[in-house]
Amino acid sequence: MTTSEIDRKLQERLLLDRRVEGDRLVLADAVLLAALDGSRPLTGGERAALEGSPLTARRLRTLALARRRTHAGKQAANDAHWQGSHGMLRAADSGAALRQLATDDGYWRLHFLDGGAAGRVILQLAPEAPFAARLLREAALLRVLDGAGAEVLQGRLDADGECECAWPFAEAPAAHFQRHGAAFSVQPAQ
Repeated sequence: MTTSEIDRKLQERLLLDRRVEGDRLVLADAVLLAALDGSRPLTGGERAALEGSPLTARRLRTLALARRRTHAGKQAANDAHWQGSHGMLRAADSGAALRQLATDDGYWRLHFLDGGAAGRVILQLAPEAPFAARLLREAALLRVLDGAGAEVLQGRLDADGECECAWPFAEAPAAHFQRHGAAFSVQPAQ
């Protein structure tokens, strides 16, 4: 383990082992699950409530671990039957142009060229994705949607596992994703 991994584990233990008098679950499972799957980010108040309630933080961890186990089991069983991947805009605004986003499963990356509203967006499939060979062979039509359901990109992967188009929105990518749920999905086009 590296020093940063040890520090992270120590911080996690300190947070989860902390006890607060009168602590109770302050957020519903539905809210926590929505935050985990990226369909709805926590509000500032919800985040503060989570940080102030070790019991709720432990519940979030339990749900995350269960979700990870379920997801891992489904991945093994359904590798050839990929139905979509989801990702989130996770970094705080540093003022730098957004260069890339990745899905939670690590199988897809969105690259942003020229960083601004007049730039280009590239969808890239990870070669180690269990369904990569099938998608490339079938030349499946794919689409990328932002958190509000607007289409960011649609097309077929080339031989390198990439699909490229012009950035379709007036706002730069970081601002656009921030205003539209800070989430995105890659899915087969219907």
